[in-house]
Amino acid sequence: MSSKSANRFSRRGFLQASALGAGIGLSSSAQAADDAIEWPEFIGEINPWASTTDRKIRIGVVGGGFGVAWHWHEHPNCIVEAVSDLIPERRERLVVKYECAKSYESLEKLVLDPAIEAVALFTPAPDHARQMILCMEHGKHVISACPACMTLEEAQEMVRVQKKTGMKYMTAETSAFRWETMTARRLFERGFFGEMVYAEAEYYHPGIGAATHELSVKNSERTWRYGFPPTLYPTHCTSFLVRVTGERLTSVSCIGTANPDEPAFKDNAYDNPFQNAMMLFETDKGHPFRCNVAWDIHGDGERAQWFGRSAALYAPGSGGQPLSLKLPGKTVTQIPDFWPLLPEKMRYDSGHGGSHAFLTNEFVMALVEDREPALNLAEGLAYCVPGIVAHQSALKQGERMAVPQYI
Repeated sequence: MSSKSANRFSRRGFLQASALGAGIGLSSSAQAADDAIEWPEFIGEINPWASTTDRKIRIGVVGGGFGVAWHWHEHPNCIVEAVSDLIPERRERLVVKYECAKSYESLEKLVLDPAIEAVALFTPAPDHARQMILCMEHGKHVISACPACMTLEEAQEMVRVQKKTGMKYMTAETSAFRWETMTARRLFERGFFGEMVYAEAEYYHPGIGAATHELSVKNSERTWRYGFPPTLYPTHCTSFLVRVTGERLTSVSCIGTANPDEPAFKDNAYDNPFQNAMMLFETDKGHPFRCNVAWDIHGDGERAQWFGRSAALYAPGSGGQPLSLKLPGKTVTQIPDFWPLLPEKMRYDSGHGGSHAFLTNEFVMALVEDREPALNLAEGLAYCVPGIVAHQSALKQGERMAVPQYI
C-alpha cells in the first residue's frame, strides 16, 4: 500500500488496526469504537473488478509530460496503439512507458491512423477544446486532461461537434476519483448525508504562473501557465461537489487577488491580473458552495469538506487536517479500500490520490461497454464553465453572474 493510501483500509484492515490499538492520535479503546463500522451498510459492496468482454480498445496517448502517469498499458481491455509529442525526448518517454513501437510527431498525424479508436490528450490546457474537436471529427473518442475548455464559445462548439459525430468524451478530472470523493458520493447516494447543505473545496498550487516558476518559463519562453487565471483551472475544486451530488453551479461571485510585485500577472497572454481567486457559487438546489483556487498562498494540494444535515466528511489536507467522517454518534478516521474495483495490475497510486488508475479504467470500460463515461462532456463542462464565468465576476469586482448550462 502506498504512503498516499495511509488513510485507506478495508474493513478487515480497520478491525485489525483496532485489535492492535493502532490509532491516529487516539487511544486503543477510542480506536476500537471509532473503527467499528460495517462499510457495506454505508456505501454498498465494493465488488472486485471483473472483465465483461474480451474487446480491446486501441488508444493513442498524446503528451509526454503528464501523459506518462497513466495505466493504459496495464488494462486488460486496452492496447496503446501509438503515442505522440512534438518534442522527440518526450515522445520517446511515452514509447518507453507504454512499450509502443508506433509514434507520431504530432496529433494531426496520429488522428489519421485508422487503427486508433480513442485518443488520450495530456496537452496544454488552451489546446484541449481544439484538439478534442479535431479528434472527434476524425472519428476518435477522447479523454482529455482538465479543463475541458477555456471559453464559453469553446464549450458550445464541443457540444455541437459531439452531437454531430456521436463520439464519446471524458474529462480526466482527478478530484472526482479521489477516494474521499468516492466515499462521499456513495454516502450521499445512500442518504447518509441527508440534504447536502454546504460544501467547500480548495486547490492550492503555490508559485505556479509566476515568472520564476519552472512550469511558467521553459528555454526562456513563456508557457501557457505564465500568468494563468486560477479560475480557468477550477475543476480540482468544482468536481468535489458536482461529482458527489450531481448539482449544477448556476451563479457565482468571485474575488481575485494578486501580489503587486509579481510581473507575470501584469503582462500575460490572458490579460489576467489575479493569482488567487475565491469563488462563492449557488447550486441549482439553492445550496452555497465555496471554492478557492490560489497560486500565491501558503498552502498546498486539493481537498474538500462536505456538510449534510446528518453527516459530514472532512478530507485530509497538507495543513495537517485529518480525515474525519462525522456520523450520528460516531467519528470515523478511515475510508474504505477501493482498489478491488480495478484490474489487479492497476492497483497502485500513480498520482492525485490514486485517481489515475480509476480514471483509466472508467474510460476504457465505458468504451468497451458502449456507454457514456461517468465524467462525460456534460460533467466536464459542469466542472470548468463555472470557473470561466467566475473569472469575469472577479474582473467586475465580485459581481454575481449566471453560469450557463449547456447540457
